Amino acid sequence: MPELFRTRDCVIWVKAETLTVSVDPGMVLNGWLGGQGVTFASSTEDEILVTLSDGLGGGVLLWGSDESSDQFTAMTENQPYYGFAVLGMGAWLVATSTFEQYTYLSRTGPGPLVPIVYSGSDPLFFSLRGYWTSEDEWSLSGDPRAPNDNVVGFVAQTPRPNQMGVPYLTIQVSI
Repeated sequence: MPELFRTRDCVIWVKAETLTVSVDPGMVLNGWLGGQGVTFASSTEDEILVTLSDGLGGGVLLWGSDESSDQFTAMTENQPYYGFAVLGMGAWLVATSTFEQYTYLSRTGPGPLVPIVYSGSDPLFFSLRGYWTSEDEWSLSGDPRAPNDNVVGFVAQTPRPNQMGVPYLTIQVSI
């Protein structure tokens, strides 16, 4: 069977609950990726506000703020302009390119990049920058909240590249 042509950061296989949320000003300014993890933030407005996850699980943003698939459509730059996104929660099955490919220590240290080896059924967390990872970055970074027991999903299929060579990790989301 030929591979599905993937042009989004996050491909949805099985859908669960969705909610439209406001995104914090930093996300509006800097953008976000589809499949990126977020957590809830305090708001003085009558709205649900999210910010990029630093290891806490709140949900996953289904679409990126400026994906190439949205170019020349009504969605082009629509999300950051209005400051909203679509949040997924519950039991999803997704494939996403928004996962940590290299270990925390190799990304933050002076040495060479060391790939993370994912295996089927590995528990997944959100990294300190809201990407999926099998590493507990709270413990690795010395965060006082360690250890991170906020499991947000499990590896359903190890990373596989699409036709353009971009790897996608298939995840059974559990948020």
